[in-house]
Amino acid sequence: MSASAEATVLITHEVGLHARPSVKFTKLAKSFAAEVEVAVAANGPWFDAKSIVKVMAAKAPKGTLLHIRARGDGAHEAVGALVGLVQRDFDEDRDHARSA
Repeated sequence: MSASAEATVLITHEVGLHARPSVKFTKLAKSFAAEVEVAVAANGPWFDAKSIVKVMAAKAPKGTLLHIRARGDGAHEAVGALVGLVQRDFDEDRDHARSA
């Protein structure tokens, strides 16, 4: 039986899941072997979290509950890492602090 994991996280980043946040999200998702999907509604539609085009097409603004699920090797780690990234506002504050 293949490992699977799911979680829901609130997007609090001002611009939501657009441009830079989407790039960071998909880059992190690609770092895991598991199949990772994301949706803006619990019942879907589900999008490939490793596709920047599909993630940006979700048009998830601030205040959206983002649903994340993964199947396969590293599923729990993938979901945990992606939830953490969203909770940290896609590390935007750390990026701005480094460039200041």
